[in-house]
Amino acid sequence: MENGFWNNKSKAEKLMKEMNNLKSLIEKYTVLKEEKEEIDTLIEFIEMGEEEFQNELEEKYTIFKKAVDKFEVQLLLDQEYDQNNAIVTIHSGAGGTESCDWAEMLFRMYTRWCNDNHYQVKILDSLNGDEAGIKSVTILVTGDYAYGYLKGEKGVHRLVRISPFDSNSRRHTSFASLDVAPEINDEIEINIEQKELKIDTYRASGAGGQHVNVTDSAVRITHLPTNTVVTCQNERSQIQNRETAMKVLKSRLFELEMKKKKDEIDEIKGDMTDIAWGNQIRSYVFQPYKKIKDHRTNVEIGNTDAVMDGAIDEFISAYLKSLKK
Repeated sequence: MENGFWNNKSKAEKLMKEMNNLKSLIEKYTVLKEEKEEIDTLIEFIEMGEEEFQNELEEKYTIFKKAVDKFEVQLLLDQEYDQNNAIVTIHSGAGGTESCDWAEMLFRMYTRWCNDNHYQVKILDSLNGDEAGIKSVTILVTGDYAYGYLKGEKGVHRLVRISPFDSNSRRHTSFASLDVAPEINDEIEINIEQKELKIDTYRASGAGGQHVNVTDSAVRITHLPTNTVVTCQNERSQIQNRETAMKVLKSRLFELEMKKKKDEIDEIKGDMTDIAWGNQIRSYVFQPYKKIKDHRTNVEIGNTDAVMDGAIDEFISAYLKSLKK
């Protein structure tokens, strides 16, 4: 390690994280190689007539195949910010209570996926629906490659079902949108001048302990040049809410810059692929049949209950693989 390496702490920490991630990949590869050798040995025994190893071989192969698939997907996460934490925002669409309920169902689905994959979830801001569900929620997903795995979930999600809020049991179509941005660390420069900000404080609502409805601890920050608005009310103090809101704002502005660059490239290519409201990336059909289909990769899953419980890895891996074609 060169002299003065730790003088730039943020750069040093970034390099150390990259080194640890590479080390983790090597360790996983070594384990897979050893498991492959065990499977080869079992195959040799069976070929020699030791058929009692057949069940063990099938069990090991099933586990091995899943591990290899997961490892291959992780190797696809090689873009600059794929290793970062993710900031995910879910917005309900037009449709009132039905869409708010759908937004809450998506929130539950992604929370379940995060828990199953050992990611931590922290609610940064939320707005309840008037009767049920949520109008919007912003969460921070913390863990290695959180943004890399979730970036493909950005877009419009459509639900078709018999509405539990319709006394006539009619079929309804609802929409909710997902925004996904990498959490931007301090070493990434996003220049924000104080004169570009409008900062408002207000009294928080909802869960939050003794400070809720006692002090004006909630914070709303508006970035005037882009009209980007972020809010945070779930921290314990106004200072903490402001720091968190600034971090979310920095990530949103970074996302805008990334989109601007992508739009410029798409214009050169003549590629019109902007996601518009109603141009869904995935449809979740509960009635008259059960099927969830990703319209970008054509992956279809019939077990809707499993998907809504967080089993979305097949959609995620298919999308990531499609980026490399």
